Amino acid sequence: MRIRHFAYISLMALALSGCNDALETAQVDLSKVKNKVEQPLPSHILAQMSAKGMDRNSPIMIRIFKEEGAMEIWKAKTDNRFDKIADYKICAWSGRLGPKVKTGDRQAPEGFYDLTRANLNPNSKYYLAINTGFPNRYDSVNGRTGSDLMIHGACSSSGCYSMTDQQVLEIYAFARDAFKGGQSTVQLQAFPFRMTAENMVKHRLDSNYDFWKMLKVGYDNFEVTKRPPVVNVCEKKYVFNQQATDGGAFNAAGKCPAMSTPPALTAALASYGKTYDADYAKAMSKFDGMAWYDPTEAERKAVVAKLRKGRELAYAPTGTSLEAGRMVKVAELEDLMAKRTAQGLAAKTAPGATPAAPAQPQATAVAAATPAVVPVPMQNPLAFTAPEPQETADATAKKPFWKFWARN
Repeated sequence: MRIRHFAYISLMALALSGCNDALETAQVDLSKVKNKVEQPLPSHILAQMSAKGMDRNSPIMIRIFKEEGAMEIWKAKTDNRFDKIADYKICAWSGRLGPKVKTGDRQAPEGFYDLTRANLNPNSKYYLAINTGFPNRYDSVNGRTGSDLMIHGACSSSGCYSMTDQQVLEIYAFARDAFKGGQSTVQLQAFPFRMTAENMVKHRLDSNYDFWKMLKVGYDNFEVTKRPPVVNVCEKKYVFNQQATDGGAFNAAGKCPAMSTPPALTAALASYGKTYDADYAKAMSKFDGMAWYDPTEAERKAVVAKLRKGRELAYAPTGTSLEAGRMVKVAELEDLMAKRTAQGLAAKTAPGATPAAPAQPQATAVAAATPAVVPVPMQNPLAFTAPEPQETADATAKKPFWKFWARN
């Protein structure tokens, strides 16, 4: 009896300590939710907050990794650093790895986005929704178009990040509580994959690689500081945690101003970069002559087709790129992408065909030299600057969100 009792307690502890996706048996019965907008977070999450030294209404940050279909919620602790408090499997996202470029391309956004109270949609037909804020300043200055790209429920996507209704109920509650605590903007970081040395090597031949290297600077800033980086745009590119000097200002389309970086962070990121460079060199040796084949949305859906059985037609999980993709020889990758491009052209020229979004080639010419070492990113400062206001409903009242958690 004592052994069975101990086993039961152990299993319960394991369930409570796992991520939210492991808690299938603890999902909220939506039919019993009286007010979805004010539904409190589950008691097990509140207990984790207390254990981690987090206030219920402290700021949050959201991170997305397309390739593995993961969404993470990070929350500020009393020491002003952020720690992960929840993670979820994204039920559906459309398109392939790579940023959204134009309306109708079915791509889900990648980049850094500021979410305000105005981004919350309690009346969404997809249960609950949070607008991602696409296009942001970077997207707009680079001519990227699209609108109403959301994090929402219903598990069906056309350029959005779609969750289950139970998941979005919690995600919405995290954001709601943070805004109630005084957070002005919640940062959403959307990445194609975790920007480790191995992943960067695997995807080094992708046409989006230079864009991803730029995102990696922001990724590295957060990995080192565990604080959401302050994001600005100048010369049509992202810059992270940079202090404008000599009276300069950030202009998305204009030349970057003179910028400064504190020595302490210079040293911290230099150390981080040194480790990364060594790992990158090892990965280049490990994957010599190989590269990652990024699957199509259809290929991802095929892997998880069985999940749709017995559900409504609108329920459309897309699976992960890790499940449907694979490492292939570079020559095979080029052949696969050439065939995909040819099929796309044939579809566009067929009689009566509806114009399709342009294909996003994955492989660049293999003859082009691939750097053995990715440059160490620019370092971020401790002295943050206020983000440039975005065109949102409450832009005039916007304050630097870091002030809500930075004590010094």
